[in-house]
Amino acid sequence: MKRIVFRSIALIIAVALGSLSAGIVALIKDVPDIDEIKDYTPVQGTKVYADDDTFLGEFRIEKGEYIALSRMPQHLIQAVVSVEDSRFWDHKGIDFIAIMRAITRDVQVGRFKEGGSTITQQLAKVVFLSPEKTITRKLKEAFLAYKIERNLSKEGILELYLNKIYFGRGAYGVEMAAKVHFGKSAADMTLAEAALMAGVIKAPSRYSPYSNLDGAKERQLIVLNRMKEEGYITEEQSAESYKHPLYLTSMRTERFGADYFLEYIRRYLEDRYGDDLIYKGGLKVYTGLNKTMQIEAAQSLQRGLRRIDKRKGFRGVLGHRTVSPDEEFKNVEVFKKVVLKEGDLAKATVLRVTASTATVKTKGIIGQIHADDAKWARRIIDTKGTLIRQRRKVRLNELLKPGDMIHVRVKDTSGKEPLFILEQEPLVQGAIVAIDPLTGSVRAMVGGYDFSKSEFNRAVDARRQAGSVFKPIIYAAAMDSGFTPASIIIDEPMVYDSGKFGDWKPQNYDEKYQGATRIREALIHSMNVITVKLIEDIGLNKTIGLAGRMGIRGPFPDNLTLGLGSISISPLEITSAFTVFAHGGIRRDPVTVRYILDSAGRVIENSQPMEVRAISPETAYLITSMLEDVVKRGTGWRAKELHRPVAGKTGTTNEYRDAWFVGYSPELVAGVWVGFDNMTTLGKAETGSRAAAPIWVSFMKKALPEVPVVGSAEESPENKPFQPPEGVVTALIDPLTGLLATHETEKQVEYFKEGTVPTLYSGEFYRNLIQRQKEYLKNIPVGEDDQ
Repeated sequence: MKRIVFRSIALIIAVALGSLSAGIVALIKDVPDIDEIKDYTPVQGTKVYADDDTFLGEFRIEKGEYIALSRMPQHLIQAVVSVEDSRFWDHKGIDFIAIMRAITRDVQVGRFKEGGSTITQQLAKVVFLSPEKTITRKLKEAFLAYKIERNLSKEGILELYLNKIYFGRGAYGVEMAAKVHFGKSAADMTLAEAALMAGVIKAPSRYSPYSNLDGAKERQLIVLNRMKEEGYITEEQSAESYKHPLYLTSMRTERFGADYFLEYIRRYLEDRYGDDLIYKGGLKVYTGLNKTMQIEAAQSLQRGLRRIDKRKGFRGVLGHRTVSPDEEFKNVEVFKKVVLKEGDLAKATVLRVTASTATVKTKGIIGQIHADDAKWARRIIDTKGTLIRQRRKVRLNELLKPGDMIHVRVKDTSGKEPLFILEQEPLVQGAIVAIDPLTGSVRAMVGGYDFSKSEFNRAVDARRQAGSVFKPIIYAAAMDSGFTPASIIIDEPMVYDSGKFGDWKPQNYDEKYQGATRIREALIHSMNVITVKLIEDIGLNKTIGLAGRMGIRGPFPDNLTLGLGSISISPLEITSAFTVFAHGGIRRDPVTVRYILDSAGRVIENSQPMEVRAISPETAYLITSMLEDVVKRGTGWRAKELHRPVAGKTGTTNEYRDAWFVGYSPELVAGVWVGFDNMTTLGKAETGSRAAAPIWVSFMKKALPEVPVVGSAEESPENKPFQPPEGVVTALIDPLTGLLATHETEKQVEYFKEGTVPTLYSGEFYRNLIQRQKEYLKNIPVGEDDQ
């Protein structure tokens, strides 16, 4: 009997061992081959460089930016090892002591929980396996870890690990994480920063210092304590690092500032060279983008769009959470967890609120919003922009309540508590492009408020009605057709037969008529009727032909509405066209790529854009001269703030759907567009002058070289005014008649092409005739024709 029992037990054991062996064999067969990491070298994608040959971005199959272990600071390596795998240097890929601790915890909590994984196991999971939490996957992970340890050195494992893992906010690998969080290379991270990053690895979303600073600091303290226990740092170093405030990068401008441009470059390269060469070919692309201009363009656009959006009204809070103000105040540390920079944007929670003051908490810091810094929120609107109600005075306790989550901007950090301004993320969009008129090189390009929320590049791909920003092209065609800036055109009611669409009656923006008007004045004040008359006189075909030579590709409307800018264009297109005026009539296509090197350092593309004579130097200068007056006396008046020679033109379309300003100095041309993607109105009076020009001025202040103002003692050649070419002459004219001035008339200097100066002198007869006509037209009721 005993023998039968013994044989039965032996048979059961044999079957079990056989099944286990078969299972292990099947499991091993299913384990991936580690050859791809055995001799791992990062795939060389395409690197993109700015105008000063500094790194701008990279296109790679693999996520992140690779950094060698030898360049990583020792305290970063120690921080990661201390908190993630303290026995890393001793085990062979599997830490049985850690596994037993994890199993004990799993039994205690009554469920299978991730834990006990070594750095090598984590690398195996990241590179080869799915994130599922199953026994099978854990066994595969352990076996792979063993294979990796047999084939790679500890240093090699750690280097791969720190370049592969996810740190949150779209950052893969420690190099990208350092740039995203601190705006620096991982090589330059401090002990405090390294401990924070090491703490994030466990749960990047939960411990992000941007969304949960308190949690991130708690985790940082755990890392510092583990480093102290392992003997890497002292008690003093731990305490000092924990109390050291963090300089978190404001990534909306610093990280995403060039993303629209990089995406434009990526699309260009894909079309020209194909995916394989871009993502695996080790190309180096050198562009003309200027980093300083690019960051300023992004910041200027964002500031401007927030101002416009706030003028429409307050759309309400972001959300609400239950808070205990007393607890929140109790949790504020005696030291600052993070450094606040004036102008930074952040999410904040309202703790207390009265009519005049709201107490808010952001990034572990408590500060105040005063009613004066929220007075823009008098208008309450819904998400479609419809007005719900409007108050004469802002009372914060009618806008906010404790627990509300809002956007704030840091106003002042000099006092005991920081002061904040109530903000909201805009729905309105915009774009800005800057081009060097001499080379055609694109110096800055921003295609929207935030690339991370909308990748649509409005600078290139948005085709919006041009409005009056197209008028200088029509006036250039007029200058080529025998008109001069002094030519007189009658501003009067006009009616055109539009066939089945009925009569068309173009009107000026102010719905008034000025009678006999010089062309210079018509462009300065953007007069619609005179522009339509000009295009009617010179002909659509001639205007369209000149626009084409200047780089406007159409399609063009086949009617006189072109005079009011009914053509749809992109910001890049119209900005490039204005470089023709700034460069003496010569056109170069926009240049984004200067040259490209292959992996062997050979030049495979070298940009040599052709110069095309689009208009004469004389015509270019006459338009520039008139556009200078648009700034001095017309709708572009805001640009006077630069105190240097600039020319420009505003544009506003029907129902305020689009606002434009394109302007230039001798050194730089920049164009700004503002509008909603869904063609919603920007709001009454949101003209090119009010909505777009301030963004342009803000950008140009920083973008133009810091040189003395014209007329100052240190006047520099770089701050030169626009120079008239040899074929342009001046004459004194009577500004009322456009004829040559006499001792009895007013006098004004006017520019002419040689041979086009008036031959008649102004006299009492002409002046009286024009004056009587002006008086008559001023009294015509709006909308009445001249029958």
